[in-house]
Amino acid sequence: MRFIADLHIHSRYSIATSRDLGLESLWRWGQLKGIRVIGTGDCTHPLWLEELERELVPDGNGLFRLRETHDLCGAPVVPERCLAPVSFLPSGEISCIYRKNGRTRKVHCLVLLPDLDAVRRLNERLARVGSITSDGRPILKLDAKDLLAMLLEASPEALLIPAHAWTPHFSVFGAFSGFNTLEECFEELAPHVFAIETGLSSDPAMNWRVSALDGITLVSNSDAHSASKLGREATIFDTAPSYQGIYRAISSGEGLAGTIEFFPEQGKYHADGHRCCGVRLAPSETVANGYRCPACGGKVTVGVLHRLESVADRPSGTRPAGAPPFCSVIPLIDLIAATLHVGSGSKKAQKLYFELLGRLGNEFHVLLEAPLEEIAASAAPLAAAIGRMRRGEVEIDPGYDGRFGTVSVTPEP
Repeated sequence: MRFIADLHIHSRYSIATSRDLGLESLWRWGQLKGIRVIGTGDCTHPLWLEELERELVPDGNGLFRLRETHDLCGAPVVPERCLAPVSFLPSGEISCIYRKNGRTRKVHCLVLLPDLDAVRRLNERLARVGSITSDGRPILKLDAKDLLAMLLEASPEALLIPAHAWTPHFSVFGAFSGFNTLEECFEELAPHVFAIETGLSSDPAMNWRVSALDGITLVSNSDAHSASKLGREATIFDTAPSYQGIYRAISSGEGLAGTIEFFPEQGKYHADGHRCCGVRLAPSETVANGYRCPACGGKVTVGVLHRLESVADRPSGTRPAGAPPFCSVIPLIDLIAATLHVGSGSKKAQKLYFELLGRLGNEFHVLLEAPLEEIAASAAPLAAAIGRMRRGEVEIDPGYDGRFGTVSVTPEP
């Protein structure tokens, strides 16, 4: 069975997240987006875990669903064309900050677990290291290798995936605090790391340039901090919608059909730069300036493109044999807003968004599959914009140093 999953999100217990990140809201937005399996996020936080145990029941396939008795009457309605089952998979993100090989390392790790008992066992171990109550994404003085060992003790079927693997400050390969290889980070346990998350600022094509990642599964997730951001990146599976199916696809690549990506230039750490001065640099310019801002002399944030190129051993355009495909998309609400010349939060844009979902189906269907003539019946300029997006005819002002890039659709000739 082919389905879409978004396994890296957050709850309202994480710092700087929306209050709408509850199970009802995630259940609703999963259907609006076209997502079959959603990570719970923040499973290490005791209060969120209590909610998960209270509000979810096993689905019989290693995943979970909202209780039958769960009162969804007060939840905003899901259009009939979007109605679909939604399952949840226990997941969380852990920030490991520690010293290794003479440097401070800051590595964010996504963990996936097969059941809530395993989550409890992991949390017992993590609570001995530091606080797991102050943030849904706990910050722990813990070697990522030791986290992996604890995770496998909690369940040999658990998965650790280095999150947004190339971002500068908090990732396994980050320019400021990361490693050059998975083996350097995880040592003898590296064979238990089957996948990395590409992150918003890179895509599979960029990662294909690194031969050391051959055999490593590339996954994508939203890292959503609000429910409406669900699915801004996601992974496509072609397997049973079960924990075992997902585990097998991630660990072996069998059943992983591809990913849905941001255009990587839109990510907020794609290019080099210094946000305070409004300076964006190409890697060659950064090197020429001695990694200093040409405006103020301050340190430049080395972006994902630069960092990846520094370890790449293949030219751009390389594609390993058997690598799953990917597609790059612009969120539907952003395309609508651009064609209407309004903000994405405007009532006009929101109205058209929900009208389209009600008439055509979920967002991924509209973006990737719906016939353009059907979209044009509601909004001709939008249909033209989606057609150009599907062909990759976009113009992007790249993001840098924590500032998102902007994407626009190429005007009609």
